[in-house]
Amino acid sequence: MTDAPPAPYADALHRNAAGAWTRLGVPGHQDQPEHHPCLASLAGPELLAVDIPMFTEGVDLPEPGSTEPSPLQQAMGLAAEAWGARRTWFLTNGASQGNHVACLALRSLGGTAVVQRSVHTSVIDGAILAGLRLEFVLPSIDPALGIAHGVTAQDLDARLAAHPDAVAAYVVTPSYFGACADVDALREVAHARGIPLVVDEAWGSHFGFHPELPASALQRGADLVISSTHKLGGSLTQSAMLHLADGPFADLLEPLIVRAMTTVQTTSPSAVLFASLDLARRDIQLNGLAGVGASIADLERARSLLNERGRFVDPDPSIHAAPDVIALDPLRIVVDTRSGGTPGYVARRMLEEHHQIHVEMATDSCIVGLVGAGSRLDVDYFVDALHALPVMDLGEHPPIHLPPLAERAMDLREAYFSPTESVSASDAVGRISADSLAAYPPGVPNILPGEVLTQPIIDFLRSTAASPYGWVRGSLDPAVDHLRVIA
Repeated sequence: MTDAPPAPYADALHRNAAGAWTRLGVPGHQDQPEHHPCLASLAGPELLAVDIPMFTEGVDLPEPGSTEPSPLQQAMGLAAEAWGARRTWFLTNGASQGNHVACLALRSLGGTAVVQRSVHTSVIDGAILAGLRLEFVLPSIDPALGIAHGVTAQDLDARLAAHPDAVAAYVVTPSYFGACADVDALREVAHARGIPLVVDEAWGSHFGFHPELPASALQRGADLVISSTHKLGGSLTQSAMLHLADGPFADLLEPLIVRAMTTVQTTSPSAVLFASLDLARRDIQLNGLAGVGASIADLERARSLLNERGRFVDPDPSIHAAPDVIALDPLRIVVDTRSGGTPGYVARRMLEEHHQIHVEMATDSCIVGLVGAGSRLDVDYFVDALHALPVMDLGEHPPIHLPPLAERAMDLREAYFSPTESVSASDAVGRISADSLAAYPPGVPNILPGEVLTQPIIDFLRSTAASPYGWVRGSLDPAVDHLRVIA
């Protein structure tokens, strides 16, 4: 273990926790588990000892009198080296914070960006905050699974040609289903027009750490990459990273990102989350080939067993056939449960109730499971549980039709700040939405502020809200009985 990669921030945090401090500052528990037993019971008294305030010397700041970088700076530097970035920032409000930062930085370059329509809702929020106008490029849609994948270089180029004032191209890869777009080609298109390529790689923080994994967006030449490290990279929930490539736009973007980080970052970031990012980076480097290889092997065996037993149709070939998809994430498994006689939502509920198996998401057609980099799967237990699902008479299995996109009547920011009123769902048809409403999963906005609400969109959102595991982010009420519209 002597050759193991260092974890400077986590090590410094442990050293600080071992000191016999009398704390007279925040946080208010002041490392006194005996006086805060309920909080200490959450994860043991050790949690309170490492929950320290920002600007602690020797942890977030250098040791007094030292000219060496602080442990936090060292940790972010090691993360930049590991992911191949010029500079990396630790985030404590998830990849959403990274998307907000990216939008604020881009707005300093100009007023318009060409963005994949199936971006996460946090990109929309960031554009509203920044006053950035978004022009959309449409992704390919998988009608069997009812989800968007990515965009082609040809479609991106056409939208950039239609909007020559765009200051950036902003895409998402991989998709929720693990479908990877051709970042090389997308980068060539963006750079040929003199603009940076921003990639929301929330679901690909593990890419590039094993030869059987797809190359990362940074390795493919993206300029700014948002990485949700907690998803499959192994850090704690809500922790993420923002990577700036050492490319042709680095000098232009770096000061803008620094300013935007100051604007949206809390002045009280969690030391626990910072340490988890430091340790996740260390773990994925330490476990790399062996650990990630074992994770991949488990899922390959699960796919093989499912194909051998023949009840469930393998959806991977149809996903790979999409025009924008060049690779699939091997740490994701998509099971078309409906092809085996069980709707996806029912399958998810029964796997939880009868087998204590929690999957990442479910649609009407399928379930999506994932194995984090270095984690393991009890393959036989999982496959046997799937085959214990009831075979139901589902009739025909028509394609899932996502609602057609709405007409834009107002700019995002203008609509967001306009006077509004609440109306019933039945009275909202034809009105201009004041909210961004996104069916979860996967969190892609189905209607944006300034777009005209249609009956198919309202029906889709209400049906999502009525499903066992669905919810609609931004809705006024859980059932989407009312919507906020421009007055």
